Amino acid sequence: MFITFEGPEGSGKSTHSGLLCDFLRRKGFKVLYTREPGGTAVSEKIRGILLDPGNKGMDVACEMLLYMAARAEIVKREILPALKKRKIVVCDRFQDATLAYQGYAGGIDVNVIKKIGKIATLGVSPDITFLLDIDVKKGLRRAGKNRDRIERRPLRYHEAVRKGYLDIARKEPRRVKIMHAVGDLDETQRKIRDVVLKLCHSKI
Repeated sequence: MFITFEGPEGSGKSTHSGLLCDFLRRKGFKVLYTREPGGTAVSEKIRGILLDPGNKGMDVACEMLLYMAARAEIVKREILPALKKRKIVVCDRFQDATLAYQGYAGGIDVNVIKKIGKIATLGVSPDITFLLDIDVKKGLRRAGKNRDRIERRPLRYHEAVRKGYLDIARKEPRRVKIMHAVGDLDETQRKIRDVVLKLCHSKI
C-alpha cells in the first residue's frame, strides 16, 4: 500500500506521517518511510538545490523538472521495490505537491505536469493521500524564521498552493482525505490511523 501526506507549509505532514509509521510498525507491518524531494543520494542532492535560498532566480520549469527527476529516482530505487515486497510505503509529499506548487501556484499547465509525472512515477499512484489543511498564515508561522527557498515566497503564492490542494481533493475525494491540521494532534492522528487500518484490512 502506498500512502502519501500533502499540505501547505507548516501543516504537520512530517509529524503525522512519522507517527503513522511508528504506529504501523508496532502493529507488525513492514514500512518504508521516505520523503520528497529526497530519499536517495541523488534525490537528496536535488533537494538541496531546490530548497537553497541562494537559488532564488530558478525558473519554474526548471524547478518542476528537478522535482520530477528526484521523484523518478526515488520511485525506481525505493518505492517500487518496497511495494513489490508488499511493504507499506509512506511518503511525505509526492505528485500532488508538484501539481499544487508548480502547477496551480507556479502557472505550469497541470496536464503537462501529469504527463511528465507518468514518466517519473512509472505509473505508481498513492492508494490514499492525507491532505493536512491549514490556514496559510498559521502554517508559515509554524514553519519558523529559518525558511527555505519555497517557504520564502509571497503569501499569495502559498494561498494558491492551498487552493490547488483543495481543488485536487475535490476532484479525487476517494483518494484524497482532508484532515484539519489545527486542533488536537492525537485526534487527527487517530482519524488517520482509522482510515489506514480500514484500507489495510480491505487489501488483505
